Amino acid sequence: MKLRLDLLEHLTDQDILEEVLANNHRYKPEPNFSKTGVGSLSSASIEERAQEEARSTARIQRAMAQLKQSGGSSKPPSPPSTKP
Repeated sequence: MKLRLDLLEHLTDQDILEEVLANNHRYKPEPNFSKTGVGSLSSASIEERAQEEARSTARIQRAMAQLKQSGGSSKPPSPPSTKP
């Protein structure tokens, strides 16, 4: 699966906030967080992974719809040719 960087242009603040809030409970500060500034991320459960995939799919569909609405192509841009 290729990463659709062209769809990042259509990512909204609301999309980012939704993903942050969905994963926020997984962040755990280390015992010395106030001194080190380091924390950790606990593993996601199977259910959380399924929810993450559903959110990602919905986000891609919204971005594709927005791309079509703005008159852009739904195909990712092809890489430049390396032939001389």
